[in-house]
Amino acid sequence: RMPDDMREQNPKVREGVRALGIPVYEREGVEADDAIATLVGQAEAAGLETVILTGDLDMLQLVTERTTLVVSLRGGMSNTLVYDLAKIEDRWGLRPDQMLDYKALKGDPTDNIPGIPGVGEKTAAKLVNTYGDLDGIFAHVDEQTPKLRQNLTEHEAQARLNAEVMVLLRDIPLETDL
Repeated sequence: RMPDDMREQNPKVREGVRALGIPVYEREGVEADDAIATLVGQAEAAGLETVILTGDLDMLQLVTERTTLVVSLRGGMSNTLVYDLAKIEDRWGLRPDQMLDYKALKGDPTDNIPGIPGVGEKTAAKLVNTYGDLDGIFAHVDEQTPKLRQNLTEHEAQARLNAEVMVLLRDIPLETDL
């Protein structure tokens, strides 16, 4: 559920954005992340280069050769990172399509996604890098240390649910004029 103070700001933001001549795309019951993913897909299909400006690292899964992600972290524009394929590889050793499984393991407190106990950034990145995806990780769970094996085994269903709910939908019916 969207916080009330954020809900109150939405009409003012829409009004300001429209005044700047920027189109607003929305659909009742659709999360902004899914609308953005759909618009990115449409832009890429039309051969356009895309830049996503956000504070949400969930969008890393959308990065391609034609799409970059500019993330403004706490501290404003002075704390901005640009993620392309090379930057994702450099930071995590992963591809954008692996970021979903990475976050499914480590969790995401900003989206209330619980991680696997004992699995932080380094362990999640190592597991995904070594085994490719959740299926590969759970197929090799017996190769892990006893504690990690136990945590993975006990929380496999949670990790798989995490990955499922974090998938960005890319086929929302949105009318656009690229």
